[in-house]
Amino acid sequence: MAITQTFGGGIHPHETGGGKAVTCLLPVVTAAAPARVTIALSQHAGAPAVCCVKVGDKVDLGQVIGQAQGAVSAPVHASVSGTVIALTPCVVASGKSVPAVVIENDFEDRWADTVRPCENADALTPAQIVEIARNAGLVGLGGAAFPTAVKLDVSKLDPKPDTLVVNGSECEPYLTSDHRLMLENAAQIVDGVLLAKKATGVSRAVIGVEDNKPDAVAALQSAAKDGVEVVALPAKYPQGFEKMLIFALAGRRVPNGALPSAAQCVTMNVATCAALSAAVREGKPLIERIVTVSGRVGTPCNLRVRIGTSLLDVIEQADGLAAGVRKLIVGGPMMGNAIPSLNVPITKNFGGFVALGEEGLSGEESACIRCGRCVRACPMGLMPSKIDALVRRNNYDGAIAAGAMNCMECGSCTYCCPAKRELTQSCRVAKAIARLKK
Repeated sequence: MAITQTFGGGIHPHETGGGKAVTCLLPVVTAAAPARVTIALSQHAGAPAVCCVKVGDKVDLGQVIGQAQGAVSAPVHASVSGTVIALTPCVVASGKSVPAVVIENDFEDRWADTVRPCENADALTPAQIVEIARNAGLVGLGGAAFPTAVKLDVSKLDPKPDTLVVNGSECEPYLTSDHRLMLENAAQIVDGVLLAKKATGVSRAVIGVEDNKPDAVAALQSAAKDGVEVVALPAKYPQGFEKMLIFALAGRRVPNGALPSAAQCVTMNVATCAALSAAVREGKPLIERIVTVSGRVGTPCNLRVRIGTSLLDVIEQADGLAAGVRKLIVGGPMMGNAIPSLNVPITKNFGGFVALGEEGLSGEESACIRCGRCVRACPMGLMPSKIDALVRRNNYDGAIAAGAMNCMECGSCTYCCPAKRELTQSCRVAKAIARLKK
């Protein structure tokens, strides 16, 4: 039986119309394939993939177009069949300009010869499962996009991990792609969990789902097999962060600056587990993902979208933006990136899009009133108001000494601040300055 505890701090962000309450009821719909895709070669943590095609090349669905380089990297695959028409930089949702491959779709969906089902997946060794994950370009689909093969390869870890913690919390407001996946593909998720369990050699695998998703908990429990636990956790943001999940489900704390392996844990997202099952059983590389389109759009929805599809095309399939939009956010409203344009491609870590009106504006900032709400809300036990004050005085060394580097940038402090101060942004600034000094 899993240990269940709650972490200190945290908040309960509210939602307005068009949010999670609506989209969690909407089945996943496969989006129409676009006329062209712009596939970024850097859409994962670590070194960018290196382009291995040229303009004019004919490519097949699932063909490698960017080869991984370095120990932490992931290959990139064509999400349509067609012709390479450009090799050009593109701006992704984070605001970075990265190299990309533009493919004109021939709408034949002609699969590459390398994409074929595994004849005896149950006989695979741990090393073979890791290699399949690596070749399929799997990355964490919860947002961090860390290459999955690196997580699964525990051969050099000492001590070895003993627990696989699977994130089904999806605690961000408005986002429901994982919720729908758990309802519609519970068996595939469980299969991926068992494959990851075999690859890592852990003795326990536990899936944590917030208790405001009882239907998802029930679906996973019904699909669960021996060796997989499904646990309902108290709904509290940011329950989905790996440090919070590890504490809740394993009763262990990950030291500041350390990885989950320091607590003998491996963490994965439910969507990543489903993608691992598809890669092992069907030979499918990561060329699509589920995206929630919510907020002020014509028709909120959950769409299965090809990687490289323009957000413009996605919004068109959601019947466009509704009246009164004031802010465009890729990701959830707590941790997502505000974007100035819809002309960005869908990447592997693109979990959703939210269009907000007045409810997305923070209001006019005032002086700190020393209420301490940010301190009580911080799940990392920091003093955001102190860090904010130091950053505003350009005392970055002081901010770092106050723990700014341990900030998870969850946004809890900013959300609960009655003075509307951008506390999370101050932590980001301090961390950026610290990295520049290295």
